[in-house]
Amino acid sequence: MSTGTRTRPLTTALAAVALTAAGTLTVNATDAGAAPATTASASAAAACNGYVGLTFDDGPSSSTPALLSALTRNGLRATMFNQGNYAAANPSRVQAQVNAGMWVGNHSYTHPHLTQLGQAQIDSEISRTQQAIASAGGGTPKLFRPPYGETNSTVRAVEAKYGLTEIIWNVDSQDWNGASTDAIVQAAGRLGNGQVILMHDWSANTLAAIPRIAQGLTARGLCAGRISPQTGQAVAP
Repeated sequence: MSTGTRTRPLTTALAAVALTAAGTLTVNATDAGAAPATTASASAAAACNGYVGLTFDDGPSSSTPALLSALTRNGLRATMFNQGNYAAANPSRVQAQVNAGMWVGNHSYTHPHLTQLGQAQIDSEISRTQQAIASAGGGTPKLFRPPYGETNSTVRAVEAKYGLTEIIWNVDSQDWNGASTDAIVQAAGRLGNGQVILMHDWSANTLAAIPRIAQGLTARGLCAGRISPQTGQAVAP
């Protein structure tokens, strides 16, 4: 076999390798774009047999960056019920919540017992928080969680004035009451389709529970969704 005869198949083989590599590069480049992301989203949606609402109260705080990092690393999105005074003091953390794909809700301005206040005071708590969150780049909230879950007809009337849907919870993680990481994971394990769990921005045990919460949801075919202002239930993002 002459040298010339050997060169042709070698050249052909090299060309095939080059074409394969180019194809691989094309696929990888496309992976960074919208089409594969859409495919991935569709695949993820297909794997979801239901949605739950992960919620975190009392932020934004110094704990917020670590919480957002844990959520994004584990492919979770959540609703952050922010206090107005903290949002006003930490606008960059509100922006970080939005940039991380979270939704932002209203949790009053100073976290008072709203049912012990008059209508004008309740109005101030809610309206100032709407403004603080919007000014910080969090958009205009559509969801409201009354502090301590305390509500009455006066509170609901003010919520309605600002187009807010009141969101309590189906499962209380008890992280505010010193619940262990194991207990928080177990609480999340009780969530069913459409249900909402109460957690807090500042809880170290909740932060530690995030990876296991994500694993538990995946094992049960559940995904973290947004909370619908229409129904108050967790739905697809």
